[in-house]
Amino acid sequence: MRAVTVTPGVPDSLRLVNDWPEPPSEEGAILVETLAVGICGTDHEIIAGDYGKAPPGATELVIGHESLGRVLEDPTGTLHPGDLVAGIVRHPDPVPCTNCAADEWDMCRNGQYTEHGIKALQGFARERWRIPPRFAVGLAPDLAEVGVLLEPTSVVAKAWDHIDRIAHRTEWQPQSVLVTGAGPIGLLAALLATQRGLTVHVLDRNTTGPKPGLVGALGASYHTSTVDELGFEPDVVVECTGAPAVVLEAMCKAAPIGIVCLAGMSSGGRTIDFDAGALNRTLVLENNVVFGSVNANRRHWDLAAEALTRADPSWLESLITRRVPVGAYAEAYTPTGNDIKVALEFAA
Repeated sequence: MRAVTVTPGVPDSLRLVNDWPEPPSEEGAILVETLAVGICGTDHEIIAGDYGKAPPGATELVIGHESLGRVLEDPTGTLHPGDLVAGIVRHPDPVPCTNCAADEWDMCRNGQYTEHGIKALQGFARERWRIPPRFAVGLAPDLAEVGVLLEPTSVVAKAWDHIDRIAHRTEWQPQSVLVTGAGPIGLLAALLATQRGLTVHVLDRNTTGPKPGLVGALGASYHTSTVDELGFEPDVVVECTGAPAVVLEAMCKAAPIGIVCLAGMSSGGRTIDFDAGALNRTLVLENNVVFGSVNANRRHWDLAAEALTRADPSWLESLITRRVPVGAYAEAYTPTGNDIKVALEFAA
């Protein structure tokens, strides 16, 4: 069968293999036919050789962690042939740590977790894959065109879950949310904010293209200024750019007892002048919270599936700006600068 692979650590080793072996039964009881995989910045970093780890005993890694497939067989009866399904990316470490033992593998403490298409587990960019039932998330039939968005939605579902948990430290009724960055994570974070009935603002540097319209379709406000120039203090900030200047401005901009979730990843290696003392004073005197969030556990994947089911299907479809057949895989993994989400499609 066909599979898209890399040699981890070797830049630009991406290739389409036509004779990849069928998934062994040890991978899981549920056999899935791939419909599509989503492509994100993590895939580009793996292709660049920045990181990525093949399974034990293997030299090649099948990439792809944003999955959508259709069940071919499930002898456990958890799902049924024809059901839409996505595979949870991260699996708990074998020790396990206290969090992995409690099915909170997104909060693994010893770093021995594994991840499909990223770290020590083959990914989903192959025509068929297997998954254990506990890591298989069923999707409603009407998500067939957009179910590949489930993985990034699970990331923001976790972010909002933790925001809600932190909010219980006091009597707090948030009204406004600022999302910095209008990429897939930012737009999905804004979607979940509107589903909570909050007043949503999205800040991004793009003045053209689909992003302003997508934000407006949510009933949210779109801004292209700096964070400092915004004329309000948001109760919640979900930072999705990872840009150092934006991160620091966002932490300073939150309202008293505000919550700032850092969901973007900085590349590192850049320094800027910043008054750390002023930030410390603001956070302490205003009882603000800043926390980081990445990945998701089963609870968040289920929350994400519910959120997608409640969303406008046409809005979700607009997030997928390119759909590329697997035969043209190199085109799919070549950034254009205009994409929101690219889907590599396997099924005809």
